[in-house]
Amino acid sequence: MARYHRAGMSKVLRPPVGAPAPSPTGRSGVVAGLVRTGRPKQWAKNVLVFAAPGAAGVLGHGVALGRTFATFALFCALASGVYMLNDAVDAESDRHHPRKRHRPVAAGVVSRRLAFTVGAALVAAAMAASAVLGWKLLVVVASYLAVQVAYSLRLKHEPIFDLAAVATGFVLRAIAGGVATRVPISEWFLIVAMFGSLMMVTGKRFAEHQQLGDDRGRHRATLDIYSEAFLRGLLLVSVAVAITAYCLWAFERQHASGYHGGAIWYELSIAPFVLALLRYVFMVDTGHGGQPEEVVLSDRALQLTGAVWIVLFALGVY
Repeated sequence: MARYHRAGMSKVLRPPVGAPAPSPTGRSGVVAGLVRTGRPKQWAKNVLVFAAPGAAGVLGHGVALGRTFATFALFCALASGVYMLNDAVDAESDRHHPRKRHRPVAAGVVSRRLAFTVGAALVAAAMAASAVLGWKLLVVVASYLAVQVAYSLRLKHEPIFDLAAVATGFVLRAIAGGVATRVPISEWFLIVAMFGSLMMVTGKRFAEHQQLGDDRGRHRATLDIYSEAFLRGLLLVSVAVAITAYCLWAFERQHASGYHGGAIWYELSIAPFVLALLRYVFMVDTGHGGQPEEVVLSDRALQLTGAVWIVLFALGVY
């Protein structure tokens, strides 16, 4: 349908109802769209690769630090590549979603072909980099990719398995840091990583369940299956296990340090760790956990508590 301005008689076309808003075109617009499609804010999750080498106290060694940063970079490339591939595949369905229709691929800023090409190149580069760093890291990275593909194709529609798949992605990042730097990973570290990751994922689903209301099924099918009581219970169980495992890990590390009570930093680190987890649960319960990375990057109290924990734990390690 067209109409004409009286002054100048210029023709203006109205976009069809439901179409995405016009977006900037040209090379700069495409580049900006590719960056948005890669979701750089999500790279904050990849700091988990520093957890194992940091806990082992090897980040002060140049080789270990370099391998850790390389692992962080390859996971950033891998994650962005997966996002681009997903957006290329889901472009048509995203155009019918009230929020996802503004994504660059769905909005037509970035073509599906370009998103697929760049995404595949980033995934291939990440796999090649992991192979250079060692075949064990390649196995971990390949496992991460397999979980992401399985989640996108099927598991995101399956209750419980969708939570497990996302949490597994966090755990594999933590394992990758240990494998890249060749440091042993204790069973307590894995338990903390597993249930801490499950806490984050469950908190996100709980917040979405509260925020979206009756429309939650359109956003994520499993949200129509989960009850709020179930998600709240799973969140509390995850927090309880993560705290218990961390306490046991902290006492084990202090004892292994050989100071037998002289170095109390590990025990002291329990307090800010518990406060940080409780603060996050509070944020989730008040409806602010739909985007965990936004909570971490915006909540000053959580950042301060986390910084205190890092300092105390670092004193115990170094």
